[in-house]
Amino acid sequence: MSSSVIRIPSPRSVIDRRDLVERIEATVAEHGGVKGRKVIVELLRTALENGRAEIARRLIGKPSAGHEVAEAQAFLIDQLIRVIHDHVVANVYPASNRSKGERLTIMAVGGYGRGEMAPHSDVDIAFLTPIKQTPWCEQVIEAMLYFMWDLSLKVGHSSRSLDDMVRMSKSDLTIRTAMLEGRYVWGDQDLFEEARTRFFRDVVSGTERQFVVEKLTEREERHKRMGDSRYVVEPNIKEGKGGLRDLHTLYWIGKYIHKVRSPAELVDVGLLTHKEYRSFRRAENFFWAVRCHLHTITRRAEDRLTFDMQREVAARMNYSDRPGKSAVERFMQMFFLQAKVVGNLTGVFLAQLDDQFAKRQPRGLLAGFRAKERIVKGYKVFGGRVRAPSDDWFARDPVRMLEIFVLADRERLEIHPETLRLISRDAALIRDEVRMDRRANELFMELLTSRNNPEVALRSFNEAGVFGRFVTEFGRVNAQMQFDMYHHYTVDEHTIRAIGLVARIEKGELKDDHPLAHEVIHKLRSRRALYVATLLHDIAKGRKGDHSILGAEIALKLCPRFGLDEEETELVSWLVRHHLLLSATAMKRDLSDGKTIADFVEVVQSVDRLRQLTVLTIVDIRAVGPGTWNSWKRQLIATLYGAAEERLRLGHAEFGRPKRVEAKKAAVAALGGEYPGLIDRIGAAMGDAYWIAEPEDVIARNLVQLVASANEPLSISTEYYPARGATLVTVIASDHPGLFYRIAGGIHLAGGNIIDARIHTTRSGRAVDNFLVQDPLGRPFMEASQLERLGTSIESALANRIRILPQLVAKPDARPRADAFEVRPRVLFDNKASNRFTVVEVNARDKPALLNRLAHALFESKLMVHSAHIATYGERAADTFYVTDLLGEKLTAPQRLKAVERRLLEAATESIAAEAAA
Repeated sequence: MSSSVIRIPSPRSVIDRRDLVERIEATVAEHGGVKGRKVIVELLRTALENGRAEIARRLIGKPSAGHEVAEAQAFLIDQLIRVIHDHVVANVYPASNRSKGERLTIMAVGGYGRGEMAPHSDVDIAFLTPIKQTPWCEQVIEAMLYFMWDLSLKVGHSSRSLDDMVRMSKSDLTIRTAMLEGRYVWGDQDLFEEARTRFFRDVVSGTERQFVVEKLTEREERHKRMGDSRYVVEPNIKEGKGGLRDLHTLYWIGKYIHKVRSPAELVDVGLLTHKEYRSFRRAENFFWAVRCHLHTITRRAEDRLTFDMQREVAARMNYSDRPGKSAVERFMQMFFLQAKVVGNLTGVFLAQLDDQFAKRQPRGLLAGFRAKERIVKGYKVFGGRVRAPSDDWFARDPVRMLEIFVLADRERLEIHPETLRLISRDAALIRDEVRMDRRANELFMELLTSRNNPEVALRSFNEAGVFGRFVTEFGRVNAQMQFDMYHHYTVDEHTIRAIGLVARIEKGELKDDHPLAHEVIHKLRSRRALYVATLLHDIAKGRKGDHSILGAEIALKLCPRFGLDEEETELVSWLVRHHLLLSATAMKRDLSDGKTIADFVEVVQSVDRLRQLTVLTIVDIRAVGPGTWNSWKRQLIATLYGAAEERLRLGHAEFGRPKRVEAKKAAVAALGGEYPGLIDRIGAAMGDAYWIAEPEDVIARNLVQLVASANEPLSISTEYYPARGATLVTVIASDHPGLFYRIAGGIHLAGGNIIDARIHTTRSGRAVDNFLVQDPLGRPFMEASQLERLGTSIESALANRIRILPQLVAKPDARPRADAFEVRPRVLFDNKASNRFTVVEVNARDKPALLNRLAHALFESKLMVHSAHIATYGERAADTFYVTDLLGEKLTAPQRLKAVERRLLEAATESIAAEAAA
């Protein structure tokens, strides 16, 4: 608790209390206390609105002045509460000679108690009385609350006697923390001082260690709820990891143990250095500014920095675009750098606290049994921590700033916070001579390729500020956000997570999740090349130009410095240059088309490169964020890997088309049962393309369905297909133009997303169309009711019983936040990717009606769709179609291609326009 008064610049321009009091007194003189109430409320409301307007003006004038604005807001509320109290006591419930029990103090608690408020924060107040409330105290409290409610303030209040306050603070951590922040606002000051004395004497004394443990447990649980990373791309400023609440926790602990009255006093009690305190204030000031902007924009207590808000707050805080980096990305980089500062401060602060507690341990019989300090390679090791032996240890040899991290990883030790302080202080000594030092680079490579836990070691290395100094190119992507809905983490965090995944796959920990990577990782010719390629794959993000090409050039410069030989350097550069090739081929191309595999293999050229690229692709996708890796992607990558590896091993003595068809028929027949007979009966009705394209288990299902539906105009099968982590939908019907777009519409209306589609026609003119479907969150439909809904919806769409487009447009978007992003539609034609088809790729904003509209546009352009492959990257969809004209020929005429492009672009923009209109 503290009785500090808030001081702000030119307070009267925020609220002139004397003038407000005079107006209220004049109103009371004219109308009386009760009759004039309506006018008094209006006077108070006007003062509140004018005050808020002035604070908003200050925020626009000084968009980064977080403390100033937050304190002005608390000051405004203080003055209003004082005026309301004085008016109620003097004019509404005057009491001439009050008893000792008729005393009342008003205390600000919680954030308001700290003297900091965002424009729409709750007003948390405690009314304290010496003993059980008297009727007069109750009347005054109630009257004050009604005035505050009339002003539309969100009031969190409690009314307690001193005994109640002590008793409830003891039993409830939340109440205890709120009272810890207690600040005198108005009323009986002696009573407040008495409450303060009793709180620290009766509640705090003797419970310091318990409070710290409970607060840190509460913090851990909060972090887990909020995503447990400082680098989530839609952070919560108040509750998220590295946000305001983490700073407040440090202050609460310092206040509870040392009774500090302000964060500045954390320096006096030895928990922070002067430099760390300045960092504390800078981070807090930045977060308060962002929070105040958020509240002002949304006109409510909003603490989530969502994508749509990020752009607006960046503009209000005067961030501008730079080559390769947008204003919003620069703003969010500053946000994450501040969150990182908070993380560093927390680590140092808590370890310092630990030391203070350790020094307080009673000396007694067991004191002699305490573990002895040992020396390892010149460093002091004690209690699982390693520390530098002297203050000038790193200044004398800056390479030691790498050595200590390697030692900590090797011996599984933590670095002592005092030593981390020294490292932060001396990190600037890492200059070119250190970067080029052979021993320093050997140490760095040992850390990067550690067989223990490189993820933890590198994260600590990064947060200490050494990583970005030693590899300056990595420093450029530090805390850099990628402004889209696909990437969940900043570039540095994504990279460190990817390296951690490589290590876990290598140790065999992810065998079930990544069987292919587990199988090939130990066959690599150079594990160092894989780790370095993982480190460098996104190193050029945020620069002007293609980050893959620029990154490959950076790799050629850095690899020799790291000690890689010529062959490894060339391999790393190639991997960085092509790190998106495997995923783009697997997800956007038809893997049954021999040309797809041939083109891919032509770039890859060796089995070792294929293995390296496969592991890199897998960890890159998985490290994007939770939910981005699934069994569908696993299956696609495994299929492409298998086909490419076979081609690389056998060279170009690939099966001819008839042999591939025969091999597939034999594989289906080998499934036994009725399948050999079905192949003999109806196998000839299916064209070669069908046998090559479909896996044997799908062919087996199709053959059974074809026979069963021989005399039916329409047959729809829906079943969970675990091999692909999706639902297999097969539609057999008389082939006719527009069949594909109608089926797609029916699937979307049932809540499904098509991720893959293969369209076939038998020699007798029946369509056999296979679709793989998931829900908007990438999960298969499994329940009987879901599967039935899918079938019914497709049937209704094909029978024209429903108007597909209006219903699709009216359907709510599963990801409404995508509206914050602009995705310019693009259409790409590729006549070289397939020998038989023109490949059309459409990139556009992902919307429920998109695929249906694109399919309809292709139908109107008189094109046949033979297969479709749908990939989504957050808010962006990449839909690829293998098409021919009605005669089965590729599209080559420039005018025809131009007309199709125009129609597809219209369809992509229409789906967004229609959505907006709906």
